[in-house]
Amino acid sequence: MSTNPPKTTRARVFCVANQKGGVGKTTTTVNLAAGLAAVGQRVLVVDLDPQGNATMGSGIDKRRLTASIYDVLLETATIASARVRSERGGYDVLGANRELAGAEVELVGLERRDRRLRAALEAVAPEYDFILVDCPPSLSLLTLNGLVSAHGVIVPMQCEYFALEGLSDLVNTIRQVHANLNPDLQLIGLLRVMFDPRITLQQQVSDQLKAHFGDKVFNAVIPRNVRLAEAPSHGMPGVVFDPASRGAQSFMEFAREMVARVDSLR
Repeated sequence: MSTNPPKTTRARVFCVANQKGGVGKTTTTVNLAAGLAAVGQRVLVVDLDPQGNATMGSGIDKRRLTASIYDVLLETATIASARVRSERGGYDVLGANRELAGAEVELVGLERRDRRLRAALEAVAPEYDFILVDCPPSLSLLTLNGLVSAHGVIVPMQCEYFALEGLSDLVNTIRQVHANLNPDLQLIGLLRVMFDPRITLQQQVSDQLKAHFGDKVFNAVIPRNVRLAEAPSHGMPGVVFDPASRGAQSFMEFAREMVARVDSLR
């Protein structure tokens, strides 16, 4: 963990979610985690996607996991026994692999099927400042476990026309989970990713977002950046792979903004 003095605060749990695929959820999760770790925060990344990209992008071989989120959801392992350290990223990871794809079917017939992650996180919450949950790009039982366990949702999104349609679906989902399963859940903010200010439509959509959602739109903007895209193949977040790149610097700005936003929520 960090070398800072012990803290008594419990972790704030945030889902990184968007029902649209290919919008940079995993890139956002691992780079935010590395950015938060770099400014002295204790961070756990929970990989809830059977593809295991957040696991691999943190420098951990998903094929060699002795225990994973799958075992935690089925209650055959604890997070404390299953987590692995991302040495390069400076944070802990509860990894995922293909086994997780079968968890949905197995969970359906079990008690507390939508609350298993929440219960598991309770045991380790005092050890972290931030817990980031990388959700799959669908409203599945896995995503529901993430939403039920979270204080809030971070939505990475591209400033494109179809992204706005998907956003309204996600906001409705958050409202339903808030009303029926998790009264703590709220939309924390929208993060504009893969942004190119030279494209008029992207600027227009960005303006629409700010007009409609106000301060729910993060000030930080993540540009389209080759170095961020290259980083996962080297098994590390872009923040670590090339700290001087525009993408890495933008994620550091976002990490500092998240710390400030969470302090205002406490």
